Amino acid sequence: MTRDLHFRPRLTRRDMLRRSSIGFGMLALAGLMADEAYAGPPRKAGSLAALPPHFTPRVKNVIFCYMSGGVSHIDSFDPKPRLAKEAGQPMPFKTERTMFNQDGNIFPSPWEFHHYGESGIPVSDLFPHMGSVADELAVIRSMTVKFMEHAQANFYFHAGQPFTGFPSMGAWVSYGLGTENDNLPGFVVLGSGGIPLGGLNVFGNGFLPATHQGSFLYPDRDEPLHNIRPRESDALQRRRLAFVDGMDRGFLSDTGDHAPIEAAIRNYETAYRMQAVVPDIVDLSGETEATKKLYGFDSENPQKAAYAKQCLMARRLVERGVRFVELTMVPTNGNTNFSNPWDQHVKLERNHGINAFQVDQPIAGLIKDLKARGLLDETLVLWSGEFGRTPFVQAADGRDHNPYGFSLWLAGGGVKGGTIFGRTDEYGYRAIENVLTIHDLHATVLHLLGLDHTKLTFHFAGRDIRFTDVHGHVIDGILA
Repeated sequence: MTRDLHFRPRLTRRDMLRRSSIGFGMLALAGLMADEAYAGPPRKAGSLAALPPHFTPRVKNVIFCYMSGGVSHIDSFDPKPRLAKEAGQPMPFKTERTMFNQDGNIFPSPWEFHHYGESGIPVSDLFPHMGSVADELAVIRSMTVKFMEHAQANFYFHAGQPFTGFPSMGAWVSYGLGTENDNLPGFVVLGSGGIPLGGLNVFGNGFLPATHQGSFLYPDRDEPLHNIRPRESDALQRRRLAFVDGMDRGFLSDTGDHAPIEAAIRNYETAYRMQAVVPDIVDLSGETEATKKLYGFDSENPQKAAYAKQCLMARRLVERGVRFVELTMVPTNGNTNFSNPWDQHVKLERNHGINAFQVDQPIAGLIKDLKARGLLDETLVLWSGEFGRTPFVQAADGRDHNPYGFSLWLAGGGVKGGTIFGRTDEYGYRAIENVLTIHDLHATVLHLLGLDHTKLTFHFAGRDIRFTDVHGHVIDGILA
């Protein structure tokens, strides 16, 4: 019997669209996922492609001037006249155990404070150049940390945890936003030889893909990046990279462990592309003499001139799309604290003076230069050490570590310049008003970059981990 095709049910256009809708959606999703700029999970292992933020950002980049060792807040941005009135007397209340527990009597600041700008922010004579940009600064006087040992505090300040193995602030920013320049990493550390206690892992990627760790650039060396000037032809180098790539991909297919291998492959590629752009970044011949003088290039002090180069290089890197740039202190002659130069348990006046002379003009020059070029509105500058110092003396002329209340400042886009936020007691010992934690600072930095700190997570060890752990609140009081 022959089947009559006349009675076969017709497939209408509406039926066809309804039945194949999932297929059309998957085709569209496949197209999106093929693009490295796709912002949703899962992100390609080690990808540095630029990603959109969670909401409209106030800044695109961060420059972090880290003062390793712990700057004395009561000698810089938090004047305490009562220390002078009661100099040499015992502290009038019980204090916590200190790092060395050799507490002396009240020790007033050796420096005078002066009010700067329309805001009248008081800044000590340690930092007259920073005083000249006081109206750009949001000074926080009530920061606290949980640790008073340098390595633990360094990790805590950078990664929100007191030990190695967790991603640093720069790594999280790189992971969350990527880089705006395909030829440069998202996180660059400007090295000087002075690595904070805790070592290179202070700038590490932790459990994030290796492409997000800090890439070191040494502005003051003839070769600022190791092997940046290839000693072989481009064709031969490409052949070597192709060979390594083939070996890595073979290993990847055998083991199935994708993330570390893919991150390594991307690291090789990024390093190769950096060879083309880094020589231009470190070539300062196009900078005017006035600009160099603004930063302090003309200083006869080699450490100051070296830090000035770091600051100028930081500006050039954020101009080219690097998300996070961290500067390191330059070790000085006569200061044996190579890794933590601000750690003055003795000779506070001498060595704080040496360190301040190194960084004061270059950092102020950086802020002025960024503002003149219209870059300060899209850049966040952060200045801090890992903790403060005690109001009582240690030995004859030093101060011990103080994690219970200290100062730092931020400047740039989204920040209310000319602001003082928080307060320590009359001795500068403990934060007593608007008390903040490092998690609050981290949440605020991410917020200014357009990232919600509760949503920026990475799945590791069976749970979604975030930079701020389960803590942190945005510091609304310093936001413009």
